[in-house]
Amino acid sequence: MNYFNDLTWNGWIKDIIDIGIVSYIIYKLILLVRGTRAVQLLKGILVLVGTWAISTWFNLYTLKWLMNQMFTFGVLAVLIIFQPELRRALEQLGRGKLFARTSTLERDLIAEQVESVMKAVQHMAQRTIGALIVFERNTGVSELIESGIQMESRITSELLINIFTPNTPLHDGAVIIRGNQIMAAGCYLPLSENPFISKELGTRHRAAIGVSEVSDAIAVIVSEETGQVSLAINGMIVRDIKEESLISKLFEELTPKQTNGKERATVSSFSFSSFWKRKGGRDG
Repeated sequence: MNYFNDLTWNGWIKDIIDIGIVSYIIYKLILLVRGTRAVQLLKGILVLVGTWAISTWFNLYTLKWLMNQMFTFGVLAVLIIFQPELRRALEQLGRGKLFARTSTLERDLIAEQVESVMKAVQHMAQRTIGALIVFERNTGVSELIESGIQMESRITSELLINIFTPNTPLHDGAVIIRGNQIMAAGCYLPLSENPFISKELGTRHRAAIGVSEVSDAIAVIVSEETGQVSLAINGMIVRDIKEESLISKLFEELTPKQTNGKERATVSSFSFSSFWKRKGGRDG
């Protein structure tokens, strides 16, 4: 109690600022590892910390000694285990993006992302090449990424087309996009068990609906039978969606949510016009 009695208003302000900064750093670090395998590792570390706290509270000497030995080498183990995440954090810090808004992509980046995907989708639709492209959003789908072949490659239309070309090793399964990278190809997705889905839809469409049911991911499907393009979101599917509608919907869902609806519309309009500018205008 003496600490609080002797604390001046300057001390209160300093402590509030100190706690606020530390809380913000912890929050950003959580965002950094969210949706990655590091989340499961953190859960394991929390279990070990909880075990150590219990052994200390009840004076379980043998268990406490074992936990202390583990913590002695724990720092080195954490550095080794979290090496990819630490490297990514340092890279973002070097680019000045660690404390930037990380919930969504920047507008120009979204325009490039949608442009590459749309070029690939148009090419495959014209040639009836089946494809399934999933955009990860807030809900992490790392377990689905791990089911495929890890890539972590820059998004390009040429790469997407090559992935889904028939009789190639990766043409079966889904491509999962996180941010501005193709994280993996040939991924296995959970099939929807909705009994009301049309019998005309095959495995690819059911997988797209399934992943949109268990997460907030968006899935774009190209039918290998008809070449029709469909969009799955929130457990629903829009079949034979037109090009303009697909572009507009992708921008709408991938653009940062704004508290002001008017501001959100401005962002979407900017991105949509930027996309057509990049394409050099609509062809015929």
